[in-house]
Amino acid sequence: MPSELLLAATIGVALALYFLLGGADFGGGIWDLLASGPRAAEQRRAIGAAIGPVWEANHVWLILVIVVLFTGFPAAFGAISVALHVPLTLFLVGVVLRGSAFAFRSLDLSGDRGQRRFGLVFSMASTIAPLLLGMSVGALVSGNIRVRGGLVTTGFFAPWLAPFPLAVGLFSLALCALLAATYLTVEVADTALREDFRRRALAAAFAAGGAALLAFALAGRGAPWVRAALAGRPWSWPFHALTAAAALTAIAALATRRFRLARAAVGAQTILILLGWALAQYPYLIVPDVTLHGAAADPRSQRLLLVALAAGLPVLIPSLWLLFRVFKPRVSGRPVRAGRVP
Repeated sequence: MPSELLLAATIGVALALYFLLGGADFGGGIWDLLASGPRAAEQRRAIGAAIGPVWEANHVWLILVIVVLFTGFPAAFGAISVALHVPLTLFLVGVVLRGSAFAFRSLDLSGDRGQRRFGLVFSMASTIAPLLLGMSVGALVSGNIRVRGGLVTTGFFAPWLAPFPLAVGLFSLALCALLAATYLTVEVADTALREDFRRRALAAAFAAGGAALLAFALAGRGAPWVRAALAGRPWSWPFHALTAAAALTAIAALATRRFRLARAAVGAQTILILLGWALAQYPYLIVPDVTLHGAAADPRSQRLLLVALAAGLPVLIPSLWLLFRVFKPRVSGRPVRAGRVP
């Protein structure tokens, strides 16, 4: 397999892990913002207990994406950094504000008022960040970012402030909310709280489906290359059927309270969505001007990067496993009770 494909696969796997783990953390912030009813405080405590032990570690996958993109595809990294510097900078600001507010809320001893203030910052940043990330992805596949001779020739706002990128952003937001609510149905022990998150997960599942249909409809004009790939390649409709089967399995499992099956199905649905996006975009990193091969670093740099990845991943993955094993509330038999972090 060509080295640029191996590096692109590494970026894809890292993005999938970031969305499955970090995306669920963003989704927790969304539900923190929307917590309501007589158990609103308990809902927020459950979210904090689920996120608290490991939320910082999940960003390692985003860092890996940036490093591999910068080193393995420097031309694409430069073009993306210029064309999307506004939404990506706002996304990073949101990540920083979210993490800082989450930490300060946990440590604030001044009373409910201070905690509410930090909680609002945490939840708002958690909502805005995945929206901006999805809008950036929508801009990359839209064909509205033009690169000539290595220079971005389009504006800094029009490519991502358009209907199709906004629909992709809403899809990203709904998917993060779905992941978080589904995971929380497994992690809380209180029956009433579990029901709260089950209902939220079902609502998010239908919202994600609606956002996906909206993005597909808008792709006809907003991202014609991706629309043609999703509708016209030999793998397209069997792949859609697989994704739909995972989504329907998740909905059915949530409806029948089979929460572990729902968690697995939502994870599979997310991976299939990301894989479908990657297949539809191939061979472009920025449609239609920047390809994997054209943006790749020289072969020696690619080989050295692959060697570094091969040496680092055997250290990184067991370290993260140990971190989750030690600090993440474990679910065996009966889930960890909301608000309790062992």
